[in-house]
Amino acid sequence: MKLEEIARQTAQSFKQTYGRSPQWIAAAPGRVNLIGEHTDYNDGFVLPMAIERYTIVAAAPNHTNQVQLRSAQGDQPVTLDLAQPLAPFPKGAWANYPAGVVAGFLARGLKPGGLDVMIHSTVPLGGGLSSSAALEVATATMLELATGQTLDPVEKALLCQKAEHDYAGMPCGIMDQFISVMGKANHLLLLDCRTRKTELVPMSDPSVAVLIINTNVKHELTGSEYPTRRKQCEAAAKALDVRSLRDASPELLEQNKSKLDPIVHRRARHVIGEIERTTHAAAGVRAGNWPTVGQLMYASHRALQDDYEVSCQELDAVVAIAQDIGVAGGVFGCRMTGGGFGGCCVALVQAAAVDAISKRIATEYQQRTGIEPTIFVSRPGQGATVLKS
Repeated sequence: MKLEEIARQTAQSFKQTYGRSPQWIAAAPGRVNLIGEHTDYNDGFVLPMAIERYTIVAAAPNHTNQVQLRSAQGDQPVTLDLAQPLAPFPKGAWANYPAGVVAGFLARGLKPGGLDVMIHSTVPLGGGLSSSAALEVATATMLELATGQTLDPVEKALLCQKAEHDYAGMPCGIMDQFISVMGKANHLLLLDCRTRKTELVPMSDPSVAVLIINTNVKHELTGSEYPTRRKQCEAAAKALDVRSLRDASPELLEQNKSKLDPIVHRRARHVIGEIERTTHAAAGVRAGNWPTVGQLMYASHRALQDDYEVSCQELDAVVAIAQDIGVAGGVFGCRMTGGGFGGCCVALVQAAAVDAISKRIATEYQQRTGIEPTIFVSRPGQGATVLKS
């Protein structure tokens, strides 16, 4: 569905709920990371793109001191009283994301006043496509309209990241908010997570598309997997006497192998290799060298599977099916994307073969796992957008 059509539907929901038309409508996209997994908290590089799935926020002033938050998805309505200091809702509450962004604006002395708000999203929830960042950035873009103040893009992304840390209790890196704010149609975003420097990498070849395959599984973990990986990376950097794994080379790692616990060595091998793979993949995209980019994606998946141990049999099944189809069948490369243990795979494919590839992956994945995947195609989408001001 086109963005304008979703905006029309959101405006209609707003009118049905509040009895008048919205004054402002803003949108922000979800994202998929083509390559560069678990590199963000190691000061490395990531290469995400905005997807053509969006969260839309429609709003109008209500002449009170309250922000009324409603969701077209039927979530529990929530009221923020701006006369009182804002505080997070219980963990897991959907309203923590927009509430944290409102709090960020108030902390900067930017007061939107009372608002009626309607939120609608086409970003799949819980698939690792960053529906949370899309909601935060769409809210921030609407609040820029309501306050008449445009934030610097980096400041806006960091405000949204802080909302996720402080209100949703999720210690995410900067990638999701940066791509949702700064994504550009037909471009990937090469983000240096140390310097926060961004570079738009053109991907305008219409014969190539990105296929996103949601495994529709999310393995419940103890909750310690992510912090444990971070600690292992920090231990490796300390043993190698570098500020972070960004500063280590494969040679330095091998020279110091005896100093590292074997598991810590494997974790570091993934990160150091992945940082290198990401910059090489960006160069491959610039040159339109799709087979090379595809091979780097497969290498990334193998490292996430064997060295970082964050994959699972369902993700591995999708990648194996993609490899069986191969370049001859229109698949250049495929890998898990996101934190791991479920969620999505991302595949670089020939646009003309999308239907045949999707059908084969869906059929074979269901035969192997008994689960029906959700598959959709996307070109690199546009970042935060104002649809009505």
